[in-house]
Amino acid sequence: MMKKITEQPKETPVLIETEVVVVGSGPAGLAAALASARTGAKTLLVERYGCLGGNMTQVGVESFAWYRHEHTIDCCGIGTEFEQRAVKESIARKEPQSDSFVIDPEGFKVVADRLCEESSVEVLLHSLVVDVIMEGQTITGIITEGKSGRQAILAQRIIDCTGDADVAARSGVPYTKRSKEELMGVTVMFHCAGVDVDRFHAHVQQTLKPTYADWGKNWAITTTGLEDNLFSPYLEEVFAQAQQDGVIPEDAQSIAGTWSTFTESGEACGLNMIYSFGYDCTDVRDLTRAEQEGRKQALWVIKAFQRYIPGFEKARLRNFGMTLGTRESRQIQGETRVTRDHVLNQGRCDDSIGIFPEFIDGSGYLILPLTGRYYQIPYGALVPLKVENLLVAGRCISADVIAHTSMRNMMCCTVTGQAAGTAAALSLKQDVPVRDVAIGLLQQELEQQGVRIS
Repeated sequence: MMKKITEQPKETPVLIETEVVVVGSGPAGLAAALASARTGAKTLLVERYGCLGGNMTQVGVESFAWYRHEHTIDCCGIGTEFEQRAVKESIARKEPQSDSFVIDPEGFKVVADRLCEESSVEVLLHSLVVDVIMEGQTITGIITEGKSGRQAILAQRIIDCTGDADVAARSGVPYTKRSKEELMGVTVMFHCAGVDVDRFHAHVQQTLKPTYADWGKNWAITTTGLEDNLFSPYLEEVFAQAQQDGVIPEDAQSIAGTWSTFTESGEACGLNMIYSFGYDCTDVRDLTRAEQEGRKQALWVIKAFQRYIPGFEKARLRNFGMTLGTRESRQIQGETRVTRDHVLNQGRCDDSIGIFPEFIDGSGYLILPLTGRYYQIPYGALVPLKVENLLVAGRCISADVIAHTSMRNMMCCTVTGQAAGTAAALSLKQDVPVRDVAIGLLQQELEQQGVRIS
């Protein structure tokens, strides 16, 4: 049994009172805050790190819409705005395997600041949410801790965009979470410098010639078959060779993955080469071990690159992501549960708040949106059971395991975030709980914002 202490009661100062507070500033949270403010609500965006952007800026995942191909019917809305703004601000490069652009993580930190300033979103950084304020079954605020100590923020509507459903879980929303042995892996992203880019690309084109079929060499993956022969920037066999030759430890696990783009100065960006299993990203001990193990494995990757990959002979580590990249943890139980069949069979719903292409990446599936198929996302998946005044957006919405592997994508997170922010602001205008927002008016407002509903 865990040893416990009893803390003395304390008074917590109220730092801010606002209409809508969004917790977490990843693609979902940033979209939610912008949508809320643009729909007329006084909005506060709370972030535990020193910059906005979540997976894009803190983890270093620059491939924002790598699923997009010629016949993809995409979602539109604020996610597309992020991509277009990055291009306009010259912080984007062509993505190597799709009809999309990557977004430079460092540059987007500044763009995110500008977007919030332009839309009158108040931002509070370096503030970790540690508790919630409840009046019965209604959430009325959050408790943060940081350099300023323990402080309260009161709000009429709260949107949980933490990715792990931290606010929802603390407020009593029921959720599901697989065992750590079943959860999708975690990743330490890293970047290299000192790469001879031309030599590397020549090696890829003349020797490696990687495709999506390479993803399934060591584990079973379900595809449609249309993906298999398409180019994919994927490396796996080089690490098996490195283990066989004793260049890296024989028991090194989960080393394989993709590269992204290269800069003119020879930097390899967005190296997603580590996929570590058996970690629960809601457990601080697991987070600690995963971060440390990931950094160690990243150096093994570079060692293998230097030995076997032309162009990487003089490569060296440039930097790690600010934090661990996580894919799966809690899934709230909402009024609607999005299912595998919904995602794979072009699901439709009366309360659609956006669409997303038939794209699934993870948990044994790799399906790219190559044929124009898509599904609608129900508002009910954002509305948690039991707790009032709370919406949830991002990868922790109400979905089963396979549906989650589609909806966790950053662009899809912007769809649910934009809907949550808009709904929160409209609920204030209508003076109704968020679960009772008039769906027709919500859909009308989202369409006016450029969202594709059907």
